[in-house]
Amino acid sequence: MHIIDSHFHWWPTSVFEALIKRKGYPRVERDGKGGYRYLREENPGDYILGTWDEWFDLDKQLEHMDSLGHDIDVVCSIGPFSVAFSELPPEEGRDLAMMWNEEMAGAQRKHPGRVWASAAIPMQDTRIALEVLDHAVNDLGLMGVNLPGSIGKDPRIDAERLEPFYDRVEQLGLPMFLHPTDATFVHALGGYDGALFLSLGRVVEVSVAAMRLVFSGIMERHPDLKVVMSHTGGALPYQSGRMDKNGKKAKLPQDPSVYMKRMFTDTVSPHTAGMKFAIEYYGVDHVMYGTDYPCWDPKMALKYFGEIGLSQADTEKIMYHNARRILNLKDPVVKKAAAE
Repeated sequence: MHIIDSHFHWWPTSVFEALIKRKGYPRVERDGKGGYRYLREENPGDYILGTWDEWFDLDKQLEHMDSLGHDIDVVCSIGPFSVAFSELPPEEGRDLAMMWNEEMAGAQRKHPGRVWASAAIPMQDTRIALEVLDHAVNDLGLMGVNLPGSIGKDPRIDAERLEPFYDRVEQLGLPMFLHPTDATFVHALGGYDGALFLSLGRVVEVSVAAMRLVFSGIMERHPDLKVVMSHTGGALPYQSGRMDKNGKKAKLPQDPSVYMKRMFTDTVSPHTAGMKFAIEYYGVDHVMYGTDYPCWDPKMALKYFGEIGLSQADTEKIMYHNARRILNLKDPVVKKAAAE
């Protein structure tokens, strides 16, 4: 089967090596095992964003996908590291984001039609966010943007100053990958060697961020905005009735669930029932297959998805066709050889 993995992470080492040179926080240090630790602050608590060598070699990652017995294309999004570009001083965040985006564009050129990549956007300055956005899409040809669940520690991704950014994303028809950042709940949900935060904190953060887009009216004012929620929509599908019951205080023209169901999501959940309910809630046309690789074993992602028992037509939608449509993935342009 031809599959598109809509939730796939490849991180370029050049960006992490650049952050190693910083003296203050945030900064990066090598872990001595081929990976890196991202240090947001001096006292990060008991959870630190870390990586391992499997994040950094795209060719090996694609070889691993080849070993699964399917033709698998991948869509690179950033994940929790997307917050880094918004935690730096604005000009430094811009330069680091552009470095990241150049690396992503290089991966697309190296693997045309197999690798698609989305842009890092620093969100602490709206003018710079728009500058980086236009460069990433119009100059580099990246297919989407990453929206961190918070701007550093600031959870207000719905700030009024960002309205021009959402205007531009909508105008360009870009998918916007919304992912938790590990910045706003990591201390409140600390303990247990990170188990509570990783199990629940990220789900809470991405859910809160999505509802900010709803309650603020951003989803109402931007009806064509493509928000791609990670991890089967976080907690939102399961608390939809509560959103409608209590969300009336936001005085929206429609129930909050109407805007929630306009979002898209993936199948990243180590739980067949969770995958199934996300498909039932959002609708089969709004869900894309994803593995969260290398955070999750792609073999297990395939196993859980296969246990849902979908029809062949719906399986092909979620595995391939939805991603092509929702993410607007184009076949590479093949240049004709010059006539001799």
